Amino acid sequence: MSRAIVIQHTGGPEVLLLQEVEVSKPAKGEVQVRVTAAGVNYIDAYQRSGLYPVALPHIPGGEMCGVVVALGAGVNDFKAGDRVACGTAGHGCYAERVNVPAARLVKVPKGISDEVAAALMLKGMTAQYLIRQIYPVKKGDTILVHAAAGGVGLIICQWASALGATVIGTVGSPAKAKLAKANGCEYAINYNEKDFVKEVTRITKGEMLPVVFDSIGADTFPASLDCLQRFGLFVSYGNSSGPVPPFSPALLAQKGSLYMTRPTLFDYVHTPELLRKAANEVFAVVKNGTVKININQRYMLEQAAQAHIDLQARKTTGSSILLP
Repeated sequence: MSRAIVIQHTGGPEVLLLQEVEVSKPAKGEVQVRVTAAGVNYIDAYQRSGLYPVALPHIPGGEMCGVVVALGAGVNDFKAGDRVACGTAGHGCYAERVNVPAARLVKVPKGISDEVAAALMLKGMTAQYLIRQIYPVKKGDTILVHAAAGGVGLIICQWASALGATVIGTVGSPAKAKLAKANGCEYAINYNEKDFVKEVTRITKGEMLPVVFDSIGADTFPASLDCLQRFGLFVSYGNSSGPVPPFSPALLAQKGSLYMTRPTLFDYVHTPELLRKAANEVFAVVKNGTVKININQRYMLEQAAQAHIDLQARKTTGSSILLP
């Protein structure tokens, strides 16, 4: 048996209930992991609310670190006692034990703690595919990162700055602006006080930007498009304020023959090889000090509902984790 957070029906944070559940032996190709820390992410809230449909009952959580305790048939890459982490489990990580396909696990190297591994897998690999694959950030670029003080935002700010880019970020409070600036964001715009389009225009002297990374959604659209140069790229990878509303593709033409993508991490790490390549690059920049993982909220497993309340109220900064 294992304690786990179970959703019987979709709804608000109150549907996150702590229960005892039976954990089956790992199936062929699976690994059973004793979870030591689990990441809390917006995708968990989207699944809980029904925005992203899931089969019910549902144990949330796609990100965790833990120790291998059992192996299913055909698993040769891991052994009992290995420290492993996952950012794309899809579900099941808000628990003391979880069975995960071996293809979605990576070994955690020395020098990376369990808490850091749990906090960086989904968010770190998201940052990796955004700034190393979708738009390879380079020296001399000026980029806009919405929610710059969030878990992914802080990683992008640090990593992009180290690559030689100038980072403009949006935040919701003076405290978040201070945090973003301490993590590589050169210009932190408080969107509750200033018009971020006007600020981007001022900062760039009207040249605008080649790319905008947006995890906010409804509240920053379509203004984000007005921050882009001709042929610029709008990367919508989240919707913390609600999804981007339907719009005509002609809007992209009107604003400068713009490009838009709505990516998901799962596609960018859809094979074990791609997953491990991305994870290893993230581990490397954390180990060499380029990126520091800010774990600013820790909750016990039974506090999962409060973790979701804080996340969606935008009270959190950096990463949040659950401790079973």
